[in-house]
Amino acid sequence: MAVLSLSRLGFVAPPYPRTSSGRLASSCRAIASGGGGPPRRITVAGDPPTVVSAPGRRIVAIGDVHGDLSQTRAALVLAGVLSAESDGHVWTGGRTVLVQVGDILDRGADEIAILSLLSSLNVQAKPQGGAVFQVNGNHETMNVEGDFRYVDPGGFDECMRFLEYLDECDGNWDDAFLNWVNVAERRKKEYRASPNNGDWRSWNFVKKQKGFAARSSLFKRGGPLACELARHPVVLKINDWIFCHGGLLPHHVEYGIGRMNREVSRWMKSSGENSNDETDIPFIATRGYDSVVWSRLYSQDSAERTRRALLLSSIVAEETLESVRAKGMVVGHTPQIHGVNCKCDGKVWCIDVGMSYGVLYSRPEK
Repeated sequence: MAVLSLSRLGFVAPPYPRTSSGRLASSCRAIASGGGGPPRRITVAGDPPTVVSAPGRRIVAIGDVHGDLSQTRAALVLAGVLSAESDGHVWTGGRTVLVQVGDILDRGADEIAILSLLSSLNVQAKPQGGAVFQVNGNHETMNVEGDFRYVDPGGFDECMRFLEYLDECDGNWDDAFLNWVNVAERRKKEYRASPNNGDWRSWNFVKKQKGFAARSSLFKRGGPLACELARHPVVLKINDWIFCHGGLLPHHVEYGIGRMNREVSRWMKSSGENSNDETDIPFIATRGYDSVVWSRLYSQDSAERTRRALLLSSIVAEETLESVRAKGMVVGHTPQIHGVNCKCDGKVWCIDVGMSYGVLYSRPEK
């Protein structure tokens, strides 16, 4: 996870200094600049959003957060869009446009709280002329498929706690979901203090079954959290920048960005229980090494690739960006050991630095 500011005028990328502890210091900055006078309103095309016009806005991108609420907050505060108070979740970004490029789920214990936080910030940002957008990554699609291999035990616990809170809210989804981030920490402490909740030892089959059932009910196709994820695209264009989790490739553009977004959304919202429902998982967007959420063509460590492979990725990036009339792409998915950086002759920014405690536990960068 990292913070990257974008603008029409380009960017300045200094070296990647390390602190005395060996962790990466802030390493990537961009120059933000808008025209004179008040900016025009933000317009959104597509359902889920596919093309966004945000004239004169500062655009901030944040990479993979993987269930780490504390690090997510730190990155948002660093980006200037979240109040610094530990118990407050107030939008301070004004007209800023914030984009999170996927992998909110798995490896951490506060996934729903992060989803709740971003939704709450979006509600607060809109009246101020700002906005918050999310892009689905491979871990979002995996969970909707029922693939829970990378779920932290605390993630199962959070699902059980959230369902209890939803019941207390009389099933009012909007109230429970938007407010969850404000009660999640307190509920977690209460849950841990209860002697009846046990732990995740290998023989605690009852707790495991309850946790699995809770998560399945929330994330299964047509489930409430699957429907929340269905609101978000797998590829988003804001002004002249492309945002996606893995990487946009020429055959994705040929297939149709809006078409992919609609098909993934429809698949997530469709329960699959209706005998007339033949909605299959959109393979081109969510499966395989060259799908939108899984591709590492642009983000793989340069040291691990040949000069020919590096040249090929630059050519592919240029062809892709020209075809969608964009000047750059921002991706996550692959942790960048040396910090935020741009690849493919400056065309692709890679902003996943493994911030979550479940990955590399790196410090936020800007």
